Amino acid sequence: MDWLSHNPPLLWLSIGGVLLAAEVATTSGWLLWPTGAAAVTALFAWLFAPSLPVQLVVFALLTIVTTLLGRRFFPRLGAPGADINDNTGRVWGSEGVAVEDFAAGAGRVIVDGKEWAADLDGGSVLRRGAKIVVTGVGGSRLKVRPL
Repeated sequence: MDWLSHNPPLLWLSIGGVLLAAEVATTSGWLLWPTGAAAVTALFAWLFAPSLPVQLVVFALLTIVTTLLGRRFFPRLGAPGADINDNTGRVWGSEGVAVEDFAAGAGRVIVDGKEWAADLDGGSVLRRGAKIVVTGVGGSRLKVRPL
């Protein structure tokens, strides 16, 4: 392995390969940027043959810049903090139907094929079969208003 320490571009490509393997294993998306930074650092080391501290600074700066740019230009799909198993985040703005007459501003609705406990926004009356729209989520209860 002594040859690897004497050949910085291969060292950086090896580091990039390890980071890429870790990315493939974890599928987080966060290790793609350091992987690319390692590849660019390998090219930089091959072209200019700088000292190891300079290479480390280049790698660190490239990692920071690419990560920040990646977050800016490639945001995650879906709502922030959305969880595939969390139905509440997906029902905002959805339409549904009241299953029963609302008593004292509370009742049950069907939204997206599921029955939910709901609280009525405002003081209006809501009858069974009335169409509603979800305006918010409070715990496991939906906040709805008539359409």
